[in-house]
Amino acid sequence: MQDYIYTENLCKNYGSVTAINNLNLNVRAGEIFGFLGPNGAGKTTTIRVLTTLTRPTSGYVSVGGYDIHDEIDKVKKVIGVVQQHLSLDRDLTVRENMEFHARIQHLSSSKRKQRITELLEYVELTEYADKMIDTLSGGMKKKASIVCSLLHEPKLLFLDEPTVGLDAQARRRLWDLVRRLNKDGTTIFLTTHYIEEAEVLCDRVGIMHHGQLIVVDEPANLREKVGSIVVETLVDNKDTHYQFFANREVATNYVKNLPSEVKTVIIRESNLEDVFIEQTGEKVGDP
Repeated sequence: MQDYIYTENLCKNYGSVTAINNLNLNVRAGEIFGFLGPNGAGKTTTIRVLTTLTRPTSGYVSVGGYDIHDEIDKVKKVIGVVQQHLSLDRDLTVRENMEFHARIQHLSSSKRKQRITELLEYVELTEYADKMIDTLSGGMKKKASIVCSLLHEPKLLFLDEPTVGLDAQARRRLWDLVRRLNKDGTTIFLTTHYIEEAEVLCDRVGIMHHGQLIVVDEPANLREKVGSIVVETLVDNKDTHYQFFANREVATNYVKNLPSEVKTVIIRESNLEDVFIEQTGEKVGDP
């Protein structure tokens, strides 16, 4: 399968600070790739490099098959970017925002009209097209941001914390939209602090820590490497201990042999948050 993002020994330094340290990353065409890491891990800097906003200190990067150093205009044509914070003009309607972004992408008048109509229907915003941005719900604002990023038909979409601040129902509706975009041929590069989001959406997940990519794999494989079953024990009513096992039978035998002072026991399936903490020693979102 073609690598739509490829980096080789990518480094980015800010003076004496190394934000990205020899990053070797590949994102395959057609997949949803999750990018996780504590705050300060290098995720944002990596995205800025991949989206041509920041020049790397050294290393090679290609996006969509184009060198980000020598073919920057071609890279911009194949990517769309949805930032975490609202980047729409609040003094314009949804349609006016889309018109503005379409003009920036140099779409012809007929193409602008066609794409705006198509995308409004695609994300079910047609009846809200002439509403001011600030009158929309959080979920609708995020949809409006996404359609503005899709006007020039990018093959690769960067989603930075796409559901932060949304309620559970709006978050799940946005998950459905991400899945539909991916099914229709868009490669997705997703950062998130919601572990459940990465588990349900992503084909593969990469974890950054201190500027380095420390692990990349499918969520199920990452869980299996740590241990598919977790036993949580509370000792002296203050310290929670976590023990990982390959299967429930082994975990159950472990519990049977616990000392009597261990009163609280939970046996559950492991998740990506367990993997994250085991790999980094931190929780998602920790500074």
